[in-house]
Amino acid sequence: MGKLLIINGSPRAPKSNSKKYGDILRKYWGEGIDVYSVISQKHEEVCKELGKYGDIVFVFPLYVDSLPAVLTNFMKQLEKIAARKENDLLKNLKVHILINCGFLEPEQNDTAIEIFQYFCAKNHLNYGMTLKIASGEAILTTPFAFLVKRKIKRFVKDIRAGKSRTLDISMPLTKKVFLGASTKYWLRYGEKFHTTEKQMRTMKIEDE
Repeated sequence: MGKLLIINGSPRAPKSNSKKYGDILRKYWGEGIDVYSVISQKHEEVCKELGKYGDIVFVFPLYVDSLPAVLTNFMKQLEKIAARKENDLLKNLKVHILINCGFLEPEQNDTAIEIFQYFCAKNHLNYGMTLKIASGEAILTTPFAFLVKRKIKRFVKDIRAGKSRTLDISMPLTKKVFLGASTKYWLRYGEKFHTTEKQMRTMKIEDE
């Protein structure tokens, strides 16, 4: 098995939850890992080195039921590599995704996953494991953080075993409890940036 490459597909890469999940993944994987954040815009350089990896894990947040635009820019470069039939860089590579969303239900990630899987099929990329994390914005700060860590540990074991299946994790809460807790969370988050509840509820995003 070759090295592992973690692709952080978040626009907020250095301060993102995707980085936190990637760090947990690194802990359980051990040695032989490289990390690339798509916001660094070195796509061509990274793609030229893909031959030294056995697995890639794309770690990213759900954006409007889809993929972050900064991630799709990297995927376009990857598509160019895949289109070169004489190129063996991707021959032995297996692709996996770890996606998180702010919703209670992990299946909210499904549309984005289908888009990614279609991309892999179209470009003849070997697709492996999927991990869907719900309540991804907050779960690591709750008593349920151990559930995520345990699931990521299983995710790593399955990648090493060459498996191809879907895992998911969410907080064991009712929708009513989740709504109340998430509202408090976002109000506290808004206070950090001096944003009121009224401002957060408006559709207006900047002054005219």
